[in-house]
Amino acid sequence: MNKTTWTLAVFLFAMPFAAHSAEASYTVKLMTPETALKAALAGMKTCRDLGYQVTVAIVDRAGQSQVMLRDRFAGAHTIDSAINKAWTAASFKTNTSQFAENTQSGKESSGIRHVPKVLAIGGGMIIEAGGSLYGAVGVSGAPSGEADDKCSKAAIDAIVEDLEL
Repeated sequence: MNKTTWTLAVFLFAMPFAAHSAEASYTVKLMTPETALKAALAGMKTCRDLGYQVTVAIVDRAGQSQVMLRDRFAGAHTIDSAINKAWTAASFKTNTSQFAENTQSGKESSGIRHVPKVLAIGGGMIIEAGGSLYGAVGVSGAPSGEADDKCSKAAIDAIVEDLEL
């Protein structure tokens, strides 16, 4: 076997291994703490403007808390609720209003509601931009999950352009 044939044979043999090793890792995008805080402040401002005292929580894509911001008169329960809504959205990669609908009593997935930290009520929304999941926001303290969703959406709207750049 000449040198050219030998080099070609080694290359062709190694190529599948090189392609496989490239798939052994991946890159993720994460929000900075400043971006997470900007989102939380925007969500809180929207709720205040609507007359609600809430807690806003921002978690990263793995569900780890980045920011928790509680307004002066928000109930003590809103802290855990906001964090758990955000955690649920990030963990299941779906907004909690949709998650609540998908896991209602009698549905095949209803048992998932018994997992610790799962909170199936509106107010938790995933933060996606440019095709990447960055995390989630959870809002608790408004009079309904629908109202919490409005504040969560405002939080996301405040940062989505920053994340897409």
